[in-house]
Amino acid sequence: MNIALISLLQLSDPALPIGGYAHSAGLETYVQQGIVKDKTSAREFITEMLARNIHFTDAAFVSLAFDAARVNDYAAVIRFDEECTAVKLPREMRQASQKLGIRLMKIFQPVCDSEMANRYRRSVASKEAGGHYCIVFGLYAAALGISKEDALTGFYYNVTAGMATNSVKLIPLGQQDGQEILFSLQPLIAELVQKNLDPDLEMIGFCCNGFDIRSMQHEQLYSRLYMS
Repeated sequence: MNIALISLLQLSDPALPIGGYAHSAGLETYVQQGIVKDKTSAREFITEMLARNIHFTDAAFVSLAFDAARVNDYAAVIRFDEECTAVKLPREMRQASQKLGIRLMKIFQPVCDSEMANRYRRSVASKEAGGHYCIVFGLYAAALGISKEDALTGFYYNVTAGMATNSVKLIPLGQQDGQEILFSLQPLIAELVQKNLDPDLEMIGFCCNGFDIRSMQHEQLYSRLYMS
């Protein structure tokens, strides 16, 4: 039995009760404005979000936090946490990242004894750290003995599956459409995982401004199904 694989499946499960279903990462704004309106535009949104946002932000921080945990460099963890807070310009996106991270810690702290994760949790409790989901994911992936490549694959799949599910609900699309989008993005996920194994620190925070603007506009939508 591959315990690391089972741990990865649990850590990256889109149905993990941390509240991920309540956040659309700005997709709700795109749908209400008629920009994302069908299967083709939904796939384009997810592709661009993965390759031009997540790749340079959250996935990079997963990789960096994983490396820091492996060498017990807690100062680096705090530095990456601060940088993660800084690059998440929309308030809703910062809050979503922190809420998901804190809930993930509450689930795994009792069942995974990780000194690095426990120390990070204490820093969050004392307001010395933000508690971002991507940082927590990287810390626990390392503690659970998951390989870095598998951890990044699981992280990307979790994000992609969430966006596909939100597209099905918001546009709306058929369930088959959502699954076909997921399947079609497998090569992109594999490519991005390889690139994130050794993130370029100079590129952290690189993002299409449109994503940030739509996330900020989400705060003022007349009606909302999602928190972000």
